[in-house]
Amino acid sequence: MKKYISIISLALVVIATGCSKTDDEFLDIPPTSVIPADVAFSDPALVLAVLGDLYNRQLDFSSLDGGWSTFADFSESFPSDADSKYIVQRTGWGYGEWQVNWFDSYAYIKDLNLFIQRDSASTELSAGDKARFMAEGRFLRANFYFEMVKRMGGVPLVLQPLIYDPAKGDVSSLQYPRAKESDIYDFVISEAEAIKNDLPADVNEKSRATKAAALAMESRAALYAGSIAKYGKNTPQVSLPGGEVGIAADKADDYYKIALDAAQEIINGSAGSYKLYEVLPNLSDNFASLFLDKTSVNQEAIFIEDFKANGGKTHGFTTNDQPFSFSDEGDDAGRLNPSLNLVESFEKLDNTFAPLTTTDASGNPIFYDTVYDIFAGRDARLLGTVMIPGAIFKANKVDIWAGYIQPNGNIISSDNAVNTKPLPGTDVAVQVVGKDGPINGLVLRTQTGFYIRKWLDPTVGSGRRGRGSDVAFIRYRYAEVLLNAAEAAFELGDKTTAAGYMNQVRARAGLTTPLAPGEITFDRIVHERRVELAFEGHYFYDMKRWRLAHQVWNGSPMSKNDLVSNIGSATKKNTQPWGLWPYKYYNPGGANNGKWIFKETLPSTVTGSNLFQLGNYYSRINDDVIAANPKIVRQPNQ
Repeated sequence: MKKYISIISLALVVIATGCSKTDDEFLDIPPTSVIPADVAFSDPALVLAVLGDLYNRQLDFSSLDGGWSTFADFSESFPSDADSKYIVQRTGWGYGEWQVNWFDSYAYIKDLNLFIQRDSASTELSAGDKARFMAEGRFLRANFYFEMVKRMGGVPLVLQPLIYDPAKGDVSSLQYPRAKESDIYDFVISEAEAIKNDLPADVNEKSRATKAAALAMESRAALYAGSIAKYGKNTPQVSLPGGEVGIAADKADDYYKIALDAAQEIINGSAGSYKLYEVLPNLSDNFASLFLDKTSVNQEAIFIEDFKANGGKTHGFTTNDQPFSFSDEGDDAGRLNPSLNLVESFEKLDNTFAPLTTTDASGNPIFYDTVYDIFAGRDARLLGTVMIPGAIFKANKVDIWAGYIQPNGNIISSDNAVNTKPLPGTDVAVQVVGKDGPINGLVLRTQTGFYIRKWLDPTVGSGRRGRGSDVAFIRYRYAEVLLNAAEAAFELGDKTTAAGYMNQVRARAGLTTPLAPGEITFDRIVHERRVELAFEGHYFYDMKRWRLAHQVWNGSPMSKNDLVSNIGSATKKNTQPWGLWPYKYYNPGGANNGKWIFKETLPSTVTGSNLFQLGNYYSRINDDVIAANPKIVRQPNQ
């Protein structure tokens, strides 16, 4: 029987032009056709088409393609959207949260195994093409297993196509038990080592696997495994006797050594000349630009999910999350509002942690000359990640303020910026609240006093539904590699090396007083990843691998004291997203008239508080999966 490959939703127009496709052309226009397998694997252009589909099916926890709501949880942000308010009104997560679709996942793994098998059997491809295609297929398979183990723990490790023979009617050969959690991590690590030298060491190759991408995957995976081995002792209930969940503590140092070695291969240049993005003189603008710049100037991005405007693959992140007053669509904006919890985690330039100062020691409000003065003297990544009141976007100021406040504490505001009112002592109606909020309960405007900046596309038209944005999603980047190395070195007892790597990342953010080796603590490790990698899909899995999730999301509501205390602590409570609302002071003739005061505010929509149970550390395996394969054991604590 002749084998066929169905090429649907692919990423390359397959024409008789060979395989000389540039990075911009890769993952471009989706054709539809059916090609015999022996033909597909005789022509590198056709193989690249098949491979393009496999790249497009990779899995991310948070992604621009997956939508804004994949970033809107864990009290790092507030969802200003009528259909998503449940996120801040529920108490706890179900055990099925964050799970993979089991059957779709193994259908994808089957396609990856078929690709690897057919590439191996090909006699028509050149040795160079064959080796690179093989390495790419194995990279995608390893990276996908990594995404699965993060969510599910040990899963069946299937490395060849499983074909059901209806004539025999026996499915037992297709039923694999769950591998140990450590076995899946070991597989990811060993695959990275096996393929790295068959992949190009090319810093300008971003959307296809490279040597650096394999090493970055290896470093992250080994770091996760080491953390689970070391910190799993704090949650002994989160384990299974067969090792499907949990990793032995004595494996921790070996994993940390692997993580450090893999990161240092990238740092030392053997995978290409990667470096931190340092292009613009304004450090906050520079940090924001890192996530927008797809030119060769950006040598920090290692592996990306790319998009291309007018090429059939864009996303709606900017449409959904741009400030309301700048919206290209009017009724589609402002959904992702970073929380004050996150904003206050960005430290001061003297390396200390402190809440934003809204009152003096006696509890009296502090008056600020401008709406952004309260944020001065902070880590530059804050303004590169978050739009604060008065921030500039598309050459205009974001209009964030909650109303006027009088000396007696009375507030003059309205339910919409278009609904004007006269101020006391006047008879002319004026705007009394920001066009971009905050207004309690008014969706599509900020409820926290902030908008997202990271990933937001200032290109004209990028906020329109018909066009969308082609900002790429960065899956692996050099700053993370430095932080991986810092954490691994710290866990191995080498604080000097850890400080050296961490200080490189911090200096780019304007924190120019280096941390001494003695100042590198576990709290510092946790903090640095939170602020550097915010809204990149790391925070949740970091909390899980360190076994901190049940502590920071303990289900109890957050008081104002909870909000402003213990900043910089790895175990700081983070169960509800707070906001910071600016008010214009109205006292005609007074010295402070027209100045600004701020109030920490819990949005009225927030009625729940995040509760992470021990059973949430690994996502539920559904009953239909277990019914289809009785060899699958259930997760613990569910």
